Amino acid sequence: MAARLVEQTSANQPIAPARRTGEVIMDVQNISLSFGGVKALSDISFDVREHEIRAIIGPNGAGKSSMLNCINGVYQPQEGSITFRGRTFRHMNSHQVATMGVARTFQNLALFKGMSVLDNIMTGRNLRIKSNLFLQALRIGPAEREEIRHREFVEHIIDFLEIQPYRKTPVGQLPYGLQKRVDLGRALAMEPQLLLLDEPMAGMNVEEKQDMCRFVLDVNDEFGTTVVLIEHDMGVVMDISDRVVVLDYGRKIGDGTPAEVRDNPDVIKAYLGTSH
Repeated sequence: MAARLVEQTSANQPIAPARRTGEVIMDVQNISLSFGGVKALSDISFDVREHEIRAIIGPNGAGKSSMLNCINGVYQPQEGSITFRGRTFRHMNSHQVATMGVARTFQNLALFKGMSVLDNIMTGRNLRIKSNLFLQALRIGPAEREEIRHREFVEHIIDFLEIQPYRKTPVGQLPYGLQKRVDLGRALAMEPQLLLLDEPMAGMNVEEKQDMCRFVLDVNDEFGTTVVLIEHDMGVVMDISDRVVVLDYGRKIGDGTPAEVRDNPDVIKAYLGTSH
């Protein structure tokens, strides 16, 4: 990673594609999180604008996943607040955050390995299903029509992610890169306004990373979905992000465009362990 940062630092022009971003839709204010006597996050503040790709980067143990867990309600910070589309919350669980339009993928895949690609992605439609469990089990009347509509939406996602040949294949039989696409598809099935991606390129080869970058950009462009991502590959971050926030040992040490972050002495020091 350090080598990639040096390589990117040598460039003089920002690489991120020009996108038209809107107003602030999420405002993170003074978030602090502790586990016992260990400070995971200390007074973190940043915002996210509509239709942008916002990256959170930092060395291992910087607090990136902890920050994402605070945003989607897995962790409850001791201090600070998060405002999403005008609604401020301090203590909200992940189900409540999901109903607000926030979806997430995970660094460690949490797919149902024995279920097909189609059925895994269908689980992302649970919050959209209106029929009660009894009608769903019988698959009659409105429940059957509703299921057909949801399956049509899921089939569209499968086409979008180019995994049609595997739609009936158990996810556990797929290569790792395709499983990552299924995980993304399940999050997209929620029709999120804000998509949180936790290291979407982790463990991938170069070709798989290129494909995933393309899908993330297309999700942002074609679906209009705002994206917040954690990623260790600095080349990916500099290529696709509009703005980057940098964490180190739970503190924010940088925030700005990829070019601004790339040239930030504190960021260089955190990654390389030097002051120059």
